[in-house]
Amino acid sequence: MSTFNAAVYAQRRRQLKQQFSSGLLLLPGNTDVSMNYLHNHYWFRQDSSFSYFFGLNQPDLAALIDIDADSEILFGDDPGLDDVIWVGAQTSFTQRAESVGIAAVQPYKQLADVVAQARRQGRTIHYLPPYRGETILELASLLDCTPEQCKTGASESLMAAVIALREIKGEEEIAEIESALTVTRDMHIAAMQQAKADAYEYQVVAAMEGIMRSHDLQNAYPMIFSRSGEILHNRDHKNLLQAGDLVVNDSGASSALGYASDITRTFPVGGRFSERQRSLYEIVLAAQQLAIDAMRPGVSYLYVHKLAAGHMVAAMVKLGFFNGSPEQVVESGAYAICFPHGLGHQMGLDVHDMEGLGETRVGYDASVSRSELFGLRNLRLAKPLRAGMVVTVEPGMYFIPALIQRWQAEARHSNLINYEKFVEHMDFGGIRIEDDVLVTSSGARVLGPAIPKTCAEIEALMAA
Repeated sequence: MSTFNAAVYAQRRRQLKQQFSSGLLLLPGNTDVSMNYLHNHYWFRQDSSFSYFFGLNQPDLAALIDIDADSEILFGDDPGLDDVIWVGAQTSFTQRAESVGIAAVQPYKQLADVVAQARRQGRTIHYLPPYRGETILELASLLDCTPEQCKTGASESLMAAVIALREIKGEEEIAEIESALTVTRDMHIAAMQQAKADAYEYQVVAAMEGIMRSHDLQNAYPMIFSRSGEILHNRDHKNLLQAGDLVVNDSGASSALGYASDITRTFPVGGRFSERQRSLYEIVLAAQQLAIDAMRPGVSYLYVHKLAAGHMVAAMVKLGFFNGSPEQVVESGAYAICFPHGLGHQMGLDVHDMEGLGETRVGYDASVSRSELFGLRNLRLAKPLRAGMVVTVEPGMYFIPALIQRWQAEARHSNLINYEKFVEHMDFGGIRIEDDVLVTSSGARVLGPAIPKTCAEIEALMAA
């Protein structure tokens, strides 16, 4: 079982405790989740905040940090004979706890008594918002409340403290992300090499998954690989690839310690961009580079998003897609007809890092509020950047027939959008280019080994 050094987790817990003057911090881990009957489980994934502070990637654990007593207790159980028979010999619970710097352990069943006593004493019990049904029911039982009360009673102060800590990545976390990116690079290169005419999408996906599993890693999220790139999160892999198709490949592996990678590349089946594809692809690529160059501490990601969108609009005005000034097109929201999502999101132990704590809590602060405009309201990250954040930079350009037809029928932004030009491109599909970027003290650095993304690089690789 891999973990960071125990001192890493001890330091994280110490920083968390410093944010509170009293009370208990209750951090339950995840349990196994059954697929179709009790003993047939999905691949286990630990709760990311539990993993961040306690590191143990196994089910049926919980942690309690007592601020007043300055104590940390892990609740869990030693493997029994049945566990050994079915899954093999395992280290003791005490040894596992010691590996992450915890000396005090108790059987899991004692958690209920400890929490009940704290409640009788009127002590404040802080917990994070639960997102799994099993955790909701467990917390409801421990806190003697309804599931709905459990969901609404999560601690705002604990959420704020966890977000502030987790969004700044340590050197050990960056190394984990880059280790995942090394495998992810191989996956994307294999996809470019194997995406040939008359191959099925699922065959290319299988090749990527084979590479990932050969390193004993799992997906950071379900793979998005499709010739229908205008569908933003298309997870159907049944299409037969045809020469000239433009394929969007949004795929990433999770590292051995659970850190995500999230990369998107767009490339042509057959290995050559058409002139129409090339002209639009290079607009998106330039917008991505412009965004990365603009990133630094204190710059809001809303500004960076609008900068990228403005560049794309300015280039598309020259091609006849939009009318008027780029600023007017962006501020009106008209640009979202072809770029309806945000520029990116934070990334770490979660591919959309910490969004289980609330997308708005994670991506916004007092300096910026969520827009009501279509497209702009989908920004997952808008607040100012901080050194140590890892964010995705993923501008896209999509020609979504249903969206184009709806807006045209409504004559929405008709003074700014040349609908005839968009209708001509309803067979185009989509383009997305995404990298994982670390905000440094003075700018930004693209993480991981380089993955081909210029037209020349992609064509050279696919011709090899």
